[in-house]
Amino acid sequence: MTKHIFVTGGVVSSLGKGLTSASMGMLLESRGLRVRMQKLDPYINVDPGTMSPYQHGEVYVLDDGSETDLDLGHYERFTSGPLTRDSNYTTGQIYLSVIEKERKGQFLGKTVQVIPHITNEIKSVIRRMGGPDVDVVITEIGGTVGDIESLPFLEAIRQFAIDIGRENCLYMHLTLVPYLKAADELKTKPTQHSVGDLREIGIQPDILVCRCERSISREDREKIALFCNLPVSSVIEEKDKDFSIYEVPLSLVDNGLDQLIVDHLKLTTAKPLDITPWTDLLHRLRNPRHEISIAVVGKYAEHKDAYKSIYEAIDHAGIHHNTQIRVGRVQSSDIEREGVERLLAGYQGILVPGGFGERGIEGKVQAIRFARERGIPFFGICLGMQCAVIDYGREVVGLSGAHSTEFDKNAPHPVICLLDEQRNVTDVGGTMRLGSQPTSLVAGSRAAEAYAGHDIEERHRHRYEFNNAYRQAFVDAGMWFSGTSPDGQLVEVIELPNHPWFLAVQYHPEFKSKPLQAHPLFSGFVGAAIDRHLQRTESDR
Repeated sequence: MTKHIFVTGGVVSSLGKGLTSASMGMLLESRGLRVRMQKLDPYINVDPGTMSPYQHGEVYVLDDGSETDLDLGHYERFTSGPLTRDSNYTTGQIYLSVIEKERKGQFLGKTVQVIPHITNEIKSVIRRMGGPDVDVVITEIGGTVGDIESLPFLEAIRQFAIDIGRENCLYMHLTLVPYLKAADELKTKPTQHSVGDLREIGIQPDILVCRCERSISREDREKIALFCNLPVSSVIEEKDKDFSIYEVPLSLVDNGLDQLIVDHLKLTTAKPLDITPWTDLLHRLRNPRHEISIAVVGKYAEHKDAYKSIYEAIDHAGIHHNTQIRVGRVQSSDIEREGVERLLAGYQGILVPGGFGERGIEGKVQAIRFARERGIPFFGICLGMQCAVIDYGREVVGLSGAHSTEFDKNAPHPVICLLDEQRNVTDVGGTMRLGSQPTSLVAGSRAAEAYAGHDIEERHRHRYEFNNAYRQAFVDAGMWFSGTSPDGQLVEVIELPNHPWFLAVQYHPEFKSKPLQAHPLFSGFVGAAIDRHLQRTESDR
């Protein structure tokens, strides 16, 4: 029978439930267990697809086209179990499903209520994750205990243990144990109150993971255990990690979390823990051979979570090359005001990620031109590719005023446009291309060399495409369309063959990068930046 672990959070938000859940999944997989991951979000939006990156961070896209919470990125980077649209539900999706059933008369005229109808719907989406090929399902409940939005989810997981048997269910609660400098001591009272709130709902945590700045003494752990009604061995310390988030799994192992879970759920299929690849990864992180700087020029550069997967993928490439990478987060709108030379000089590589909206577009175009003309390794992703096309169209092909119709409906040369605009269709739906789609790579291209193959699949999230009416003009001017859809109609990858490393893609490769398996394009980009660094170092001698 599938066992279920429910992860909740208390005291404050942003405690790292997603990272802890992902680390726990990785540890259980390392013990030979088959794990599935799920996130239940309490906000009413149907999905995060239209939410501001400033509020929600990046939108993480799955193979099936689902637009999901960024925590699913942690799940995929740390674990190998498949993620689908069943892996992320919001309050909006739950209520929408129940309302649609009510409109169809499926409740036979009954009064539709939070209990049992909403909670039954929540339990049904949790139940979908299990099965004969799944040993453990880890379900993270978003938000914080005490939030009114989270109550239906907490009530549902309380009921779930009754449905499947308490012995098949484990509740893990993340909480904050703050350090007060004036008193020079850790305070356990917030944790006591948070667990008290859970117990009022009817949930007794089996394991407490205590986030803290400083180590928790045995005395404080005993105090927490006493007031929260659980053994001292079930009070786990999780200190802040200054070096790398990839230390989290090892910290949890040091505190015996994986064994606690195995013992509590009586997981007889588990084998001894083997995390040798993870310890090797951390050794490479701590002992780099080189150090380079890469600029990420974006619209939301000051908000780290907006490009979470980009930064992680860069780190993975650094691990692959045994290189420490200093990332400079450069606002594209600042380039427009302060100048590209002032903000980008000294970087060994420039990456321009995706985004929506007109603000900062010209700054991205200037950054790409700077990389192209100076021979600096450049990697463009989604809108980054479109901006590379705009720059090349204006400066090399000779198309004055080249632009995207997303930003200039009356551009004299719409080198980027909606597909329907290419077909002269006036009623434009603007449907996004979402999820995993195939790409055919040209033999001998830098892209094909990086992937070591010609047929790939990558995840998309965009509306606008390269305008094929201009394809021949770009080819004649030296641009190489090294990847297209299998039918040749959609441009997926562009390159400049006479540049040290100038490559841009329409899709989002960052979503398929893992710490133990860097994405080949990020690896190629970082490798080129390292080469530039070494060449410059040698020439300075």
